[in-house]
Amino acid sequence: MQVTADAQPERIELVCLTASGGPFRSWSLDEMRSARPEQALNHPNWSMGPKVTIDSATLMNKGLELLEAHHLFALPPAKLDIVIHPQSIVHCLVHLSDGSVLAQMSCPDMRTPIAYSLAWPERMYAPTKRLDLASLGALSFEAPDAERFPALRLARKALEAGGSAGTVLNAANEVAVEAYLTGRIGFLAIAALVDETLEANVDLAGHSRGNVEDVLTVDTEARISAKSLLGRFA
Repeated sequence: MQVTADAQPERIELVCLTASGGPFRSWSLDEMRSARPEQALNHPNWSMGPKVTIDSATLMNKGLELLEAHHLFALPPAKLDIVIHPQSIVHCLVHLSDGSVLAQMSCPDMRTPIAYSLAWPERMYAPTKRLDLASLGALSFEAPDAERFPALRLARKALEAGGSAGTVLNAANEVAVEAYLTGRIGFLAIAALVDETLEANVDLAGHSRGNVEDVLTVDTEARISAKSLLGRFA
């Protein structure tokens, strides 16, 4: 929002969300297959709760942010993208029709976006570390690996499907993350369980969003379905 406020919607060509890549950014699939929860919870940049930290390890957090950006800014899927940025300094990139790219930058500290949200449309003081680009020296970016991080593909699948697919995706992911943290499934099974749940609930995901009760019903049924599929991945 900070970097799109003054831009006409038709002049936005792309909104690119950045992801740190999490603790397994450079791990192979074989290494990730045996990743333990304590390793997945060891995020290199951010201090967050367990569920969000696991989402960062699978990159599902960015998949969910794709859905959020689509609904918040009324942008089509083609105008949304994700790039890996290990330093977590650039938090969003907005590409405009004149070739400009606007970036929102800060040190990786959740107090900064919280302060912005609390004070908007003004600014308030936040006791955070100030950004020193000279001391950083360089910022790097890379494309996400779709094979090692299939959660991004699943989020795009839900985004393209529309309806209640995003609700099914989120519900299944919450069941999968809890199962991983309690030792019932392996790390790679998180995305696999979400995929199976989406496939098994095409009709449910296709329901149009009505009121809050409708959303809660879809959420409940998706969780029941995901739990019934857990045995395949134990």
